[in-house]
Amino acid sequence: MPVRFLRNASELADVSMESPLPVQVANAKPVPADTLLIAITSVATTTNRDLMENTNTETPTLDNCGQYRKLVWFYFRTGGAATNYRVLARATDQNGAPLGAGWQVLLEDALPGGANSWGRIEIPSASDGYYDQYRIEVRRTAGDSNYSLTSKIVGVR
Repeated sequence: MPVRFLRNASELADVSMESPLPVQVANAKPVPADTLLIAITSVATTTNRDLMENTNTETPTLDNCGQYRKLVWFYFRTGGAATNYRVLARATDQNGAPLGAGWQVLLEDALPGGANSWGRIEIPSASDGYYDQYRIEVRRTAGDSNYSLTSKIVGVR
C-alpha cells in the first residue's frame, strides 16, 4: 500500500520522487534565539544577590536585551532547599542609562523543583518583554547549606 498525504484540503497524493512527503509548514519562519548567559550560582541566604552573585542592586544581570520579546531561563538545581527568585526589568535611554530609578518587578516566587531537578521559567510569563535590562535574583530561604544553581538564559526574538 503506497504512502499518501493530503496535498491540499481535498486532494490525496501518493508519495513519490515527483511528489515528496511535505515536512515543513508553508510560510513557517524559524524563531531566532540567542544564548545570553550561562552561569553557576552558589545559592545562599544573601538578599539582592543575582545569578552572577552580584549584590549591587543597580547592576543588571543581563543588558542590551531590547531586541528580545521573551527570555527563557533554564536551570538545574543541586539542592532542594526552599529558594525564592525575583525577576526585575527596566528600560534604558540611547546611552544605556536607566529611564528612571529602581526596577519593575516582573516575577517573584519560589523556585520550582527540588534537589537534582531541572526547571524552565519564561520571562515575562504572559506578555512580550523588550526590556533593555534584566536582573534575576535568587535567595535560599530555608535549609542550612548552600547549593549550586546552573542557569542558561536564551533570548527569543
